[in-house]
Amino acid sequence: MYIYLLILAFAMAGALFLPHKTAKSTIYLACWMIGLAFFVGISDMLGGFDRYIYGEMFDEVADIRRSGQNPLTAFIFEQYPTELGYAYLNILLSYITANRYIFIFIVTLIIYVLYYVNIRRYSEDYKVALLLFFGLLFFFTFTYLRQMIGVGIAGLSFKFIYERKLWKFVIVVLIAASFHNSALILLPVYFIPIKKYSMGAIMVLMILCLLVGVSGVSSSLFEAYSSTSGLEERTTQYIEDTSGFRVAYLLEAVFFLWLILGNYSSIGKDKQQIALLNVALTFCATLLLFIRSENGGRLGWFFIMALVATLTTIFSQSYKNILNRTLVFFVVFFLYIRIVFIWGIRISPYKTFFTNGVRTGDIIYEKYEYDPNYALDKFYR
Repeated sequence: MYIYLLILAFAMAGALFLPHKTAKSTIYLACWMIGLAFFVGISDMLGGFDRYIYGEMFDEVADIRRSGQNPLTAFIFEQYPTELGYAYLNILLSYITANRYIFIFIVTLIIYVLYYVNIRRYSEDYKVALLLFFGLLFFFTFTYLRQMIGVGIAGLSFKFIYERKLWKFVIVVLIAASFHNSALILLPVYFIPIKKYSMGAIMVLMILCLLVGVSGVSSSLFEAYSSTSGLEERTTQYIEDTSGFRVAYLLEAVFFLWLILGNYSSIGKDKQQIALLNVALTFCATLLLFIRSENGGRLGWFFIMALVATLTTIFSQSYKNILNRTLVFFVVFFLYIRIVFIWGIRISPYKTFFTNGVRTGDIIYEKYEYDPNYALDKFYR
């Protein structure tokens, strides 16, 4: 656990004590993203079930290809028939390695390259962007490999919104959807007029989203969409247990709305800033729309890069606003620590795949390990 606290402490120290002129230091950002990519990529099946299923499917693809058979017959094409980008990435990487650890490491590098490009392209303060990344996405890069690639690719489409290049936007979103179909939720944002709406109009919209979310209508519509798109099983995972009310979604949406609207004048008339602002507000709307969904909040991940960009714009305009910065530090710390404690054995104690064996008490390994040989020799394949 302590290694995770130390990483966050270093990031906070950088945001606090490094001079403001380093806010857009590409060296600072690159060093962090490279370091995090290696930290996550070399970890030994941390994060939970998803790594095991991705590893098992990749192993099968590699075995089929090495035996001279047609890799298109692999189970991955049955499991993800509409997410062929990810399936073909498996085939491509099987020419490099047959080992699940090397596969996961390369995929993690791809994820962090995408996030580096997104943060560099849209953010005004890389130090603050990095902190927000820690609170909102960092731990999910351990396990949700497909969706994290999709989120990274989808973020590249934002520039085509304010540049008004519809087909380029659609193509990038479709590529993201080929890794995780839920990226299609981004398609409507292109048609949001690039204008700065009044705070009153925004609040009315958010209240409507909350009412729709509480009613359960949004989950029903999402389920109806799945029945025509072949995503019934995936959708069931997103909308399961709709009887509850996700207080965490409400608090997160309210906090970011308050932060954005409380500093609304910091957002100028620049088309890029306004387009990213509207996408960021869509993140809050998505949390409210799926406030009764167990996993629906994951749909909001596709808007997070715009949220990060908008908040860094605000802080770059009000760098000396101590209250805002303190609140963001507190919320990031809370979101980060919450996952550290909730995930528990899934990420702690930290272990790399450079040493053989299994972590003591690793119940995820005991439940989902499909090839015990990896415990004896991590590089036996």
